[in-house]
Amino acid sequence: MAWDENSKIWMDGEFVALKDAKINILSHVVHYGTSVFEGIRCYETEKGPAVFRLEEHMQRLIDSAKIYKMEIPYTKEELMDAVIETIKVNNLKSCYIRPITYRGFGELGVNPLSCPIETTIAVWEWGSYIGEEEMENGANIGVSTWRKPAPDTLPVMAKAGANYMNSQLANLEAGEHGYDEAILLDYQGYVAEGSGENIFIVENGKIITPNLASVLRGITRDTVITLAKDLGYEVTEEIISRERLYLADEVFFTGSAAEVTPIRAIDNREIGIGKRGPITKELQDAFFELVEGKSENDHGWLTYI
Repeated sequence: MAWDENSKIWMDGEFVALKDAKINILSHVVHYGTSVFEGIRCYETEKGPAVFRLEEHMQRLIDSAKIYKMEIPYTKEELMDAVIETIKVNNLKSCYIRPITYRGFGELGVNPLSCPIETTIAVWEWGSYIGEEEMENGANIGVSTWRKPAPDTLPVMAKAGANYMNSQLANLEAGEHGYDEAILLDYQGYVAEGSGENIFIVENGKIITPNLASVLRGITRDTVITLAKDLGYEVTEEIISRERLYLADEVFFTGSAAEVTPIRAIDNREIGIGKRGPITKELQDAFFELVEGKSENDHGWLTYI
């Protein structure tokens, strides 16, 4: 991850140097976690930089804000344009993109309605999220003691900053036990997702992922489901018990940051052949061919800069 204090941050229509991009310490978001955000990638292609599924990400940002009664004062098209301009002004060929909408400074108190809604977009160079070696050999994962909240506690369909306090606990615990990342179970004890990734298993050539009851509606998740079906695989959403992870032929994570990351071991149990499996590799190859503009069928998901 590379940071430049003079890189430009888009803050409500103005470009500000990173070193000068500040918010009030009494902003509602600082005290109550009132933010919704997105994680997006821009890839270098032969036709120039291309943002992957930009429209879908901006729509999810708007949807997340709607759930929390935060009316973003920009249209989807204006947000998309702002992302493109932020990449251009920073002269990046590939990057990670972080749009975030949050409640600023108004008055303190749990009720947020007197606090203004502000939006910021940052971009930076960022390689593999879990690790370059893990992309080929697979990650070492542990099932967390922390669980996802029940659907009547926090809305998991909103990609909200507050939700990721739960993810932080799981990720920190994983690191303390020597794992690369965590898997969280849902409130009923079934497999949900990683701390920041959706999860898939492969059983006898069939690809399975948890249903959306307690997981984020991942855009990379949807991408991989589409690619798998294009390749002729059967994909289903099912309730997955913890022990099915251990017995699966392959397991992998998906996400804008994680992309398609194979898992070689869970709870110190080797998964399948103990490294990236053939179906995971096929999906990984198809994914990178798509996002790097090498695939004949890009599904209209690339926005070229």
